Amino acid sequence: MKKKTDILIILAICLMIAGCGKKDNKTDNIIPQNDQAGNAKISEADTSEIATTEEYAQTETGAVDTLAQGSSSNTLVVYFSRIGEQYTVGDIEKGNTAIVAEMIAQQTGADLFEVLPADDHYPMTYAELTDVAKQEQNDNARPAYAKDVPDLSQYTTIFIGAPVWWGDWPMIMYTFFEQNAEGLSGKRLVPFSTHEGSGLSGFDRKLKTACPDSIILDGLAIRGYDCQNDQDSVRNKVSDWILELKQ
Repeated sequence: MKKKTDILIILAICLMIAGCGKKDNKTDNIIPQNDQAGNAKISEADTSEIATTEEYAQTETGAVDTLAQGSSSNTLVVYFSRIGEQYTVGDIEKGNTAIVAEMIAQQTGADLFEVLPADDHYPMTYAELTDVAKQEQNDNARPAYAKDVPDLSQYTTIFIGAPVWWGDWPMIMYTFFEQNAEGLSGKRLVPFSTHEGSGLSGFDRKLKTACPDSIILDGLAIRGYDCQNDQDSVRNKVSDWILELKQ
């Protein structure tokens, strides 16, 4: 009788041990462990189910540099660009300045705002466009732009770009500067131009005159020909420029 009792006790103990050792593998795969700092830490075995979630992606990447990698909450790229017939490159379907602006946005994580004419009377042929641009400059015109400007108070750094027209910003950009003087005040403004020989053409000096209460950083000038025919080179120049701005 005693032997039977002992056997029953042993069997009961074995069943208890087996029950305690049983695991729910699905639950284990979605619960992260914590490291010594208390941050979520994901083992290699667990990444297939949770590595793509925003919460854990932020934990893994950590903080980012706001100028080098950017944030839509503090960096903006404002630009004016044209398509049609361009000097040395012929007819283009995407503007030179638009190409550079998008590269800047890609490398900084910035928002984009394109300055579009409210009345787009600009000719598509190069010779006629230069005549209109010269006339606007002679008249000190302030062409209206079409879209509402985003709330500039959320931005600390604003890249501003345009093609060089007769050695100056296109006059529509002065409309933007003047109508948004308060929003641009105190911001870090970074000029860039596209051109075919005139470089930055004093965009930085003229921007400082138009926005005297802003901080003007070093600008970048890119040839329109390269925008259409050597975009890898342009992308590298943009990258080097952004790194220099950090220093």
